[in-house]
Amino acid sequence: MSALPRGSTVRRDAGLYGYERALRRVGLDPIAGVDEAGRGPCAGPLVAAAVILPDGKRGQIPELADSKLLTAKARDRCYDEIRKRALAWSVVAIEATECDRLGMHVANVEALRRALFRLDVRPSYVLTDGFGVDGLGVPGLAIWKGDRVAACIAAASVIAKVTRDRVMEHWDQVYPQYGFGIHKGYCTPEHQAALDEYGPCPQHRRRFENVRRSLRPDMGQNVTSPTGVESR
Repeated sequence: MSALPRGSTVRRDAGLYGYERALRRVGLDPIAGVDEAGRGPCAGPLVAAAVILPDGKRGQIPELADSKLLTAKARDRCYDEIRKRALAWSVVAIEATECDRLGMHVANVEALRRALFRLDVRPSYVLTDGFGVDGLGVPGLAIWKGDRVAACIAAASVIAKVTRDRVMEHWDQVYPQYGFGIHKGYCTPEHQAALDEYGPCPQHRRRFENVRRSLRPDMGQNVTSPTGVESR
């Protein structure tokens, strides 16, 4: 983890917006947060998002928190508010086949970079969740559990999570036998039972051992994903 710029400090009780306030005090603005959803599942895309929130009350999103701590309805409400209030936001998806080709860590870093580079507003500083990302072109800080302590990272986590969940609900309509709409591609017992019975579909990641074990020779090729790229 790199250090905050000299002259900027964050108190433990500073709240979700403390990092952004500290960075703005030393002249670093705008500030982007980036985060991903879908690194752990054995099916579906890896989705990354980048968000720049404005200063002041407009940038304070009602109910905003780490996406994993919110209910689905609360995430949807936050998602709408973030898109409405953000100075800029973007979201990108790396499909299962590319995750297989790159490996999950490389795919994760690449997704975060792509999301940042697609922002319409160039940030002066970047906050990332958990680990640093090289090659961003601007200084940044990796924050342990950043989606719980930095608003812009939490906002990015919501955009990425909601986007990915909606993609998996689409694939649930295409491949209803796997239950993607329920577990979103994670390795639950129900998902594994479906894999064992039907074998993998084109949305499964072949690098995962449990997927490779269930491979059958009659499975077809991948199909076009509905995810695309959206930004503002």
